[in-house]
Amino acid sequence: MIAGIELGGTKTVVAIGTPEGKVVEEFRFPTTHPEETLAVAAEWLRARGTPGDICIAAFGPVGVVKGRENYGKILATPKAGWSDFSLTGALAEVFPEARYSIDTDVNAAALAEARIGAAAGLDDVAYITIGTGIGAGILSGGHLIHGSLHPETGHLKVPRHPEDTFKGVCPFHADCLEGLASGPAIAARWGKPADELPVGHPAWDMQAWYLAHGILSLLAIVSPEKVIVGGGVSQVAGLHEKINRLLVEIGAGYFPVLLTDGDYVVPPALGQEAGICGAFLLTGS
Repeated sequence: MIAGIELGGTKTVVAIGTPEGKVVEEFRFPTTHPEETLAVAAEWLRARGTPGDICIAAFGPVGVVKGRENYGKILATPKAGWSDFSLTGALAEVFPEARYSIDTDVNAAALAEARIGAAAGLDDVAYITIGTGIGAGILSGGHLIHGSLHPETGHLKVPRHPEDTFKGVCPFHADCLEGLASGPAIAARWGKPADELPVGHPAWDMQAWYLAHGILSLLAIVSPEKVIVGGGVSQVAGLHEKINRLLVEIGAGYFPVLLTDGDYVVPPALGQEAGICGAFLLTGS
């Protein structure tokens, strides 16, 4: 039995599935306090058997490098009660014999889209999610990128839109990409959540500006062959096309992929299942 847990800022998905990324059965519920959230997931799994592998795709920052003291722990986060909480430790109290794999939810989504989704067959892929925060998973040369931590693309500093005076909502950096273009940033700037803003609202041109500049930085550093932009905020009609057009403009003819691939930035083929499918693909990692 292989268990997968996708731990997001607002919702958690617990599932059983296969190492090829197929979900057999899943249960979605709100992410609350850490002890309560992991207890709900463990109870659901225990009712279905004893997992031999538990693969976790978690919101960041999270310790993902085996052998380090912080492996399996949520690190410094503005999400109340979660800092320094050990995900693997809490689950091991219930399933002590299980093997554990953990990565970020966006790294897992990047892996899933590269293996069985919108970038199938490519080894250099970036997946960006826009919701409560902004995160990016990066597959480079067929391997998920880790370093002293993991990619924190949401905290890139990006050029301000010429008409934007909003100070930003990031509690650490104020006007980083996440501070200017996440769901909470949109709601604070415009006075309404993203899902209440019409397609023609000026928010979406500004959103495309910030995302295009963030993606240009990724293109300059890790040169992905395809960029997938997902998450709740990305679902407004026409946003991906706006990003593609602006990328061609600010790329200024330097990056060949922007000139040859009219769909360089695409939505996820796996939709809201990318993270949990990617969790199963972490099996044995």
